[in-house]
Amino acid sequence: MNQALSDLLDLLDLEQIEENIFRGQSRSAVVPRVFGGQVAAQALVAAGRTVPADRHAHSLHAYFLRPGDPGAPIVYTVERIRDGRSFTTRRAIAVQHGRPIFALSASFQLDEEGLDHQAPMPAAPDPATLPTSADRFRDYDHLDPAVVEKFLEAREAIDLRYVEEPPFGKYGEPREPHSQVWFRTNGKLADDPLLHVVLATYVSDMTLLDSVLLAHGRGGWAVGDVVGASLDHAMWFHRPFRADEWLLYDQESPSAHGGRGLGQARIYTRDGSLAISVIQEGVVRVPR
Repeated sequence: MNQALSDLLDLLDLEQIEENIFRGQSRSAVVPRVFGGQVAAQALVAAGRTVPADRHAHSLHAYFLRPGDPGAPIVYTVERIRDGRSFTTRRAIAVQHGRPIFALSASFQLDEEGLDHQAPMPAAPDPATLPTSADRFRDYDHLDPAVVEKFLEAREAIDLRYVEEPPFGKYGEPREPHSQVWFRTNGKLADDPLLHVVLATYVSDMTLLDSVLLAHGRGGWAVGDVVGASLDHAMWFHRPFRADEWLLYDQESPSAHGGRGLGQARIYTRDGSLAISVIQEGVVRVPR
């Protein structure tokens, strides 16, 4: 396990300060606010800490309400909405400086047998044949070196590999609003299922709106030709997976309008199992 992954796990390991109340630390991201994936992952940790271990997260629905302050801790309050025979529901609110910055609802379920089918995994190259993020970023002479270093530092705990050129690597001409990345943690994780769900939640906010940018030939926040922020985020965890093994994040954008862009995606294990579905809408504005 590299030091960056160890630091990330420490960041996600919340302090319990009272029953149903947790505190997490913050850190800055590429932009001068808390990374949305961090807040979503920490909120899911808080909710999961109040749920029996035999009930696993199967869905989450969340709203990003205000930018997070990377210089201040975040307090998470958990409301125990329902404890049923098969399903458990929790609501978590993230608070900084006395105001909510993020709201999450999550549902957990006992393992059950049932009907089983899935959409097939799309074609994708072997991740071992693709350049690492560091190799790809450092190939782009048009990017500000300081921005490159921020991107690489933010992703140091994750081995994330683009199948094709990311928006900021090749922009100016519209492309198909579809992108793929392979990802896994840079080191092995413990066997706790919640930990793997939390790490996938963390990564899910990194690239999902890329497909919106591709449709318009925009390079995104890395080159400053759009202003963006996550608005809401939903995930469904269909089948078991490990975040320390390769996962294919297949992403597309069906719509952009009114200063907002929609991204939807499926995450597959390397053997073709559909593990997660994701939908996110974000602010995507072109600066005047």
